[in-house]
Amino acid sequence: MIYLDNAATTLHKPRAVHEAVRRAMHAAAGYARGGHAAAMRAGETVYACREQAAALFGVRDPARVVMTMNATHALNLAIHALARPGMRVAVSGYEHNAVMRPLALRGIDPVVLDTPLWCGAAMTERVKQALADGAELFILNHVSNVFGYVIPLDEIAALLDEKGVPLILDASQSAGAIALDVRRHPCLAAVCMPGHKGLYGPQGTGLLLALDDRIARRPLLAGGTGSRSEDMRQPDFLPDALESGTPNVPGAAGLKEGIAFVRAQGVENILAHERSLAREFVRAIEPIERIECFAHPAATGVLSIRVRGACVEHVAETLARQGVAVRAGLHCAPLAHRTAGTEETGTVRFSFSAFSTAEEAAHAAEILCASVKNM
Repeated sequence: MIYLDNAATTLHKPRAVHEAVRRAMHAAAGYARGGHAAAMRAGETVYACREQAAALFGVRDPARVVMTMNATHALNLAIHALARPGMRVAVSGYEHNAVMRPLALRGIDPVVLDTPLWCGAAMTERVKQALADGAELFILNHVSNVFGYVIPLDEIAALLDEKGVPLILDASQSAGAIALDVRRHPCLAAVCMPGHKGLYGPQGTGLLLALDDRIARRPLLAGGTGSRSEDMRQPDFLPDALESGTPNVPGAAGLKEGIAFVRAQGVENILAHERSLAREFVRAIEPIERIECFAHPAATGVLSIRVRGACVEHVAETLARQGVAVRAGLHCAPLAHRTAGTEETGTVRFSFSAFSTAEEAAHAAEILCASVKNM
């Protein structure tokens, strides 16, 4: 199988990830619940994962690295803590439902920064306008999960820093693919990410970088933390304030190794590899006029296509029968499709990883082109 659905989950992981999960399953237990060897090993495993993530993203205190189930969990924690009904919240035109639905649950109708696809200058201008109109919180998708579009974070963050307006950054597609040092942007209140995509960890893992102290004061979930058990109130310090119940210790063990892999490879090198494959893939399918391609040289290793006269689900199913794994539809991001004008049809998404090869990209393009000719 040629696996090109990495924007959903990276299927191929470093061997160390699998080995770490197995070791933790056998040897780690009772996280923060005892002084015996198995409990201590669980605590050390999770803390080591926090340290790896802190090093990758420039977080000074590993306690601010909160373990979550996925990016959706992390986003809900941050939005619950920082977004209030009646608040003027601004979002990009690329947001995932993991942002839009939590806002809707809180009765918040956000201001959408509608801009043309690939136009960073227009987004920066819309941010300026939103600030002038009184926006109190921004929630922005760092990289589009549909088109691989990278927002101009440096320019936007500079504007928010100047005004003292906080930013929740959805790093679901950028973590492990785009270098990020949170110390550069004081406006960052929270950075949310999955463990199972560009960080090459297991499914059921995620991280919240809780950079704003207010996040600890409004937990989404309360319960046992292994600390201050005599107090019926939730602890108010990180990470305990946001980590009730037993965490996914085997998942954290695997995620630690996934992050270590990213750090060893170098985020810039991974991005260059994925971009190179995406560009070669685009070049290979360009001669087929029926293929409409949504790609950009400055995007990550994610791109979308449509085939004129063919349903995107049919295209994806045709490829799947020939061993090419992709995803079709709206990708849980209807705003992104509205931005690109593809909301009525959706797209077929191709997404590469550090483990994708040039041979796979070329073969997938060959299969796509041949399939389109027969549709």
